[in-house]
Amino acid sequence: MTKKDNIYANPQQQVKDFVFDDSVVDVFSDMIERSVPGYQTIISTIGHLAQSYVTDNSNIYDLGASLGAASLSIRRNVKSSNNTLYAIDYSQPMAEKCKKHLLSYKSSVATEVQCADALKVDITNASMVVLNFTLQFIAAELRSQLIENIYQGLKPGGILVLSEKLTFPDDKIHQTLNELHLDFKRAHGYSELEISQKRTAIENVMKPDSLKTHYNRLKQAGFKQYNQWYQCFNFCSIIAIKD
Repeated sequence: MTKKDNIYANPQQQVKDFVFDDSVVDVFSDMIERSVPGYQTIISTIGHLAQSYVTDNSNIYDLGASLGAASLSIRRNVKSSNNTLYAIDYSQPMAEKCKKHLLSYKSSVATEVQCADALKVDITNASMVVLNFTLQFIAAELRSQLIENIYQGLKPGGILVLSEKLTFPDDKIHQTLNELHLDFKRAHGYSELEISQKRTAIENVMKPDSLKTHYNRLKQAGFKQYNQWYQCFNFCSIIAIKD
């Protein structure tokens, strides 16, 4: 049974920076469903993309795998043979629970769950790489390096799926979409106190970019084919394909 996220339900004298610790891992499934509009659409589509883009004798990387939702979707849909999926997460509690989730589902896709820094992962012979709401938690000055590492490790024809929260250059648009997102959270049971305290906890930890910044970063890394395939309010997902 999914545990309800009530981490910020009571007033906190000092709201600490958000971390993916045991308390977050314990309620993460509920937290992300009630916080990210369209999350299940993105997860299911990652599986469909895996079916189309993962090739025989290649590797798959889920960087920032959290509890393994994207990895599980991939494992359920891959039709090719002799693949290895690497599910990577920087949080030890998250990686441990991810491993339990993935091992509960039998698949022909060999899977390794690692607690590691995405920037230090040696990406090789990859037909698919997933960054599902991961890049925004990496220091801004290191993001280009990670995208470049992914590009270099992808095989020709390989795909990167990049899902992120967005900022917008127009203040009115930014405020409107942000308010729609807050309404989404209210509709899913979060109180004003929870919303406020979560915002305080995460504002120094998660630093979103604009769509233009993402596109510029992908282009700089070498991608020529990239486009947003999904957006709901201020959340989006992009695909980039290596020539």
